[in-house]
Amino acid sequence: MANRMIWNQTAYFGAGAIQVIPQELKDRGFTKAFVVSDKPLVESGVTGRVLDLLDGAGLPYEVFTDVAPNPPIENVLAGLAAFKAARADVLIGIGGGSPQDTCKAIGIIAANPEFADVRSLEGTPGTPNPSVPIVAVPTTAGTASETTINYVITDVAKSRKFVCVDPHDIPVLAVVDSDMMASAPRALKVATGLDALTHAIEGYVTKGAWELSDMFHLKAIQVIARSLAKAADGDAKAAEDMALAQYVAGMGYSNVGLGIVHGMAHPLGGFYSAPHGVANGILLAPVMAFNAEHTGEKYRDIAQAFGVADAQSAPLQRVRQAAVEAVAALTRDLGNPTRLRQIGAKEDDLAALGQAAFEDVCTPGNPRPVTAAELEALYRSLF
Repeated sequence: MANRMIWNQTAYFGAGAIQVIPQELKDRGFTKAFVVSDKPLVESGVTGRVLDLLDGAGLPYEVFTDVAPNPPIENVLAGLAAFKAARADVLIGIGGGSPQDTCKAIGIIAANPEFADVRSLEGTPGTPNPSVPIVAVPTTAGTASETTINYVITDVAKSRKFVCVDPHDIPVLAVVDSDMMASAPRALKVATGLDALTHAIEGYVTKGAWELSDMFHLKAIQVIARSLAKAADGDAKAAEDMALAQYVAGMGYSNVGLGIVHGMAHPLGGFYSAPHGVANGILLAPVMAFNAEHTGEKYRDIAQAFGVADAQSAPLQRVRQAAVEAVAALTRDLGNPTRLRQIGAKEDDLAALGQAAFEDVCTPGNPRPVTAAELEALYRSLF
């Protein structure tokens, strides 16, 4: 069996890293940028930090900000029309998962117009052409969209989110600058940080995991375990560590898959527009408990990352319980919701949620096989 790994051509890290963008654009021969961001980032001046650099370098651009959380098909279509009108030759995504996902969908469809209905991009669509070149500038330490081959779009008409997995969508350049993340509100830092932790833990135990992906995921778990709470409270060094750790997790999970935490979180976003990281935080520890018997010795490493002293020597059953409790305790301490009713879930929807989670593209990667009825029962236990 051959294991494939796909990463960015080039990536920069560290506070102030956005300074490299103008020269990188010039070196690559780009003449006009189409910047995809969102209104709050523009209004707060975060997007403007990159625009100021483009202005200073004399590089023309147009800005598109019609991006909603859990971006719907309509945002993609509006962005595609604006991109075509702009006659730009490079996309710059500035933001968290929603601007980055919108940017990827625009770039893929612009290069592959036969997928203009957007829905046909679900799963592994087999697009023939690489995306319009993308420069990704994340403003949250969570999604790792800047280094993944995945993006998620919401079909509002059908109350569902769908995942697109396409090697052609990976940005050619990622610029991971923790200064761009500093002004995010604490709640967003918590939610995106829990998303990153979920990527790392699910990627570590997913069916597709292997030695190289394990290396990335374990390091990400270690850094996130020690850094997330401090970063949420404004510690600059911890924030820089989180920016790197979420990227490292993305290098792994993008290539080997995830599991039912994401499989269950996506319907919660589609049904109720629940923030993705918040939903992951509710689900992560309970799903870890559900999967524990199917994870071999890997929970020893997770427990050790969270400071369990005898993680490598204690009985495995006890270590697994300690790993689950460590993640649950962090989630509680951060103030993330722990029950589905807190994010607007309705008991009458649980059966439909279970079926939607069963059909999600992430679910087959789960280390423990599941049925729709088991997923419904998991939802119900957390209602």
